[in-house]
Amino acid sequence: MAANNFPKLHNAMWPGLVGKGPDSEPGIELDTLLDLTAKAEVNGVKFDGVDIFHVGPHTNIDCDDDEIKRLADKVAKRNLAIGSIVAPVWPPVGGGSAMGSTADRKKFVENVRKSCNLGKRLRELGVRHYGVIRIDSASSPGDWAKDPAGNTKKIAKTFREACSVASDYGERLAAEGEICWGGMHSWKDMINTLEETNRPQTIGFQADMAHTLLYTMGYNAPKSRLLPAKFDWKSKTTLDEALKKMTDALRPWTIDFHVAQNDGTVKGLGYHDKTGRHCMVTDKNGKLDIVKHAGYWLRDRDGELMKAFRHICWDGCMFPNEVMLKQQTWNDILATMVKVRDKHGWVA
Repeated sequence: MAANNFPKLHNAMWPGLVGKGPDSEPGIELDTLLDLTAKAEVNGVKFDGVDIFHVGPHTNIDCDDDEIKRLADKVAKRNLAIGSIVAPVWPPVGGGSAMGSTADRKKFVENVRKSCNLGKRLRELGVRHYGVIRIDSASSPGDWAKDPAGNTKKIAKTFREACSVASDYGERLAAEGEICWGGMHSWKDMINTLEETNRPQTIGFQADMAHTLLYTMGYNAPKSRLLPAKFDWKSKTTLDEALKKMTDALRPWTIDFHVAQNDGTVKGLGYHDKTGRHCMVTDKNGKLDIVKHAGYWLRDRDGELMKAFRHICWDGCMFPNEVMLKQQTWNDILATMVKVRDKHGWVA
């Protein structure tokens, strides 16, 4: 029987920038990350592509067509493809809060447009055959909590405007569920925001295993917790039940997926405050059975393959540079990604 060739296996480029900077470690150049990704190999299997961050210095927010062609060339020459693109929706990179002022929301939508244009051109250049434009609310849970209903409506209105833009470019948007983004900081609030947006053909959910684990723990939303307070991590059945309840609720919306590990704690740096602590696949403190729990997203409640997305991506956000610059790190990650595809993939 032929080995599964879908979903395609991607590596994320934004860990080279997120959490890096003057108050931390230096950022890692895109070329370096592309080389590490391209060189990773496990029993003859390699990464199929990368997901990128539409922000400098990796990718100029206002990139012209020559810059887009150079990006396509540098990825293609490494036999990689580009999948999903993270849009620069946050104020520090020229965006604005999705529940902010009229000017803020205009900046949000405009930067989504720029990423949609990038995505469209990369498709035309033949290096992008699947993937979404990733967004979030660019707002804190604390600010959102000042007027939950009103702010959810504002976020949804902004998301609808962004959906209209995405449709014009033939793109879909995926809102990443993460506890640091207002209106998206719990699994229940995430669903409320998507339902209020009411554009299911254009916007969906991006699940990241490290972040969604924290949904079950009720960080920033204790009323929505699914695991008991002071949870005993030895209780695998209780963890499985909590994850199943959450994935059953969010899976119908899920159109993009990050494989990741989390040790059950949070970490925050700069604007990216109090979010899931991604850890290595080999970390003994990791709480997830990655291959098993990835199946909760890739299969329906009856165990049938969903085939809802054509690629999956590893997210190692906020790994130390020492770890990220070791080739073995990416070989270990690729080995786990292959196991996920072997268990939950298909031939096409």
